[in-house]
Amino acid sequence: MPFVRIDALTTDPARLDALGRAVHDALTQAIGIPSDDCFQVLTGHDGVSSTLRHGSYLGEHRDDGVVYVAITMRSGRTPAQKQALYRRIAELAHEYGGAEPRNVFVTVTENASADWSFGHGEAQYVTAATA
Repeated sequence: MPFVRIDALTTDPARLDALGRAVHDALTQAIGIPSDDCFQVLTGHDGVSSTLRHGSYLGEHRDDGVVYVAITMRSGRTPAQKQALYRRIAELAHEYGGAEPRNVFVTVTENASADWSFGHGEAQYVTAATA
């Protein structure tokens, strides 16, 4: 159950939608999440009233085409699975949304089953495990 946040600079709703589809497709292909498991926040920044800061780090030179992808998901994926996910996100963000792969910055934060509530104030993963 990944929760995804995508922030992109100087973008429009169609490109945000394309980037969201790219990340979702990468998650289904690289780590096997269900196709109906899609929880995303897509935010465009105009560079004036809101912006993104970026720099060149570890030899990667980003520009104003930067796309930040933050994924929160339950722990358990191997480093190889995560690397495949990062590659696939960069490929599909380029294919679907025109993002240069060097501009696609991805971070994954992992947590436990008890850290999720899908509504009604319940921890459904915990309740399902004890039922």
